[in-house]
Amino acid sequence: MVRPLEVALRLTAIALLLRPMGGWFVRPVIMAAAVLVLVSPRALRMPALWLGVSIAIAFRIAADWPLADNHIYLLTYWCVAIALSLHSKEAHGTLAFNSRALIGLAFAFAVLWKAVLSPDFLDGRFFRVTLQTDPRFGEPAMLIGGLSSEQLDANRNALMPLPQGAELLNPPRVFEPQRLRILASVATWGILILEASVAALMLVPSARISARWRHAALLTFCLVTYPFAPVAGFGWLLLLMGVGQTDQDQVWLRRIYVGAFVAVLFYTEVPWAGLLLDLGR
Repeated sequence: MVRPLEVALRLTAIALLLRPMGGWFVRPVIMAAAVLVLVSPRALRMPALWLGVSIAIAFRIAADWPLADNHIYLLTYWCVAIALSLHSKEAHGTLAFNSRALIGLAFAFAVLWKAVLSPDFLDGRFFRVTLQTDPRFGEPAMLIGGLSSEQLDANRNALMPLPQGAELLNPPRVFEPQRLRILASVATWGILILEASVAALMLVPSARISARWRHAALLTFCLVTYPFAPVAGFGWLLLLMGVGQTDQDQVWLRRIYVGAFVAVLFYTEVPWAGLLLDLGR
C-alpha cells in the first residue's frame, strides 16, 4: 500500500514539473530534483534534497522580489516542512501536523487581510472590479455575470487607471448588470466563509474535531474556487498538503485528492467558460 507521505511528496514533485519556475540558475535545479524524487525512492526521502529545493525556490522569490505569487512563499515553507519531517522518527505524523499548521495559518492571515485590513473587499469592490479588469476572469464575467463582450471591453477601458491618479471630468459609464453584482457578492462572502472555515478547522487541535471535516472543507474550497481562479499552482499545493494529512487506510480519500488535483489541471487548461459561451451563441 502506498503511504500518504509518499503520495504527498510525489504530487509535490509533479506540481513543480507542471509549473516550472525561476530563471536559468533556478529552474533546472528544481526540475532535476523533482525528477529524482519521482524515479528514486531514496531521493524521495532525502531531507537534504528537499531543503535544496526550498533554497532554490527562495532564490526564485529573491529574484522576483517583491512580485512573487503568494503560493510560492507557501511552497517554500512546505518544502522546508518536508525536509524537517523526514528527519523525524514519525515522519508522516510530523508532516501532517506541519500541513495543518501551514494551511491554517495561511488561511487565517488571508481572512485577516480580507475582513479587517482591506475595506474594499467586504463591500464587494474588489470582485466588482477584478471580474471586469483581470483578463483571466473575463469569460466567467460574461457567462455568469451577464456582460456582453462589448460591455466588458468598454468597462475595461473605463476602469483603466489614469497616470498619477488623475480623474476624467466626464468619466465613461460602467455597465454593471444585476447578475454581475450578485456574482461579486457571492464570490466575496463565499470565499471569506470558506477560508475562515478551513482556517478554523485546521487550527483546532485534532482531539476536538474529526479530521473528515478538515478534508471536506479543504476539498470544497479547492473544487469551488479553482474553476474560476486560474492559479493551479496554489490549488495543487493545497491538495497535496491535504494528502499529507490522510491516514494510511484512507485510500479512498487520497484518490479523491488525486482526482481533485487532476480536476484543477483541467480547470486551468480547458477554457470551459469560453466553450459554454460559444454553445450559447
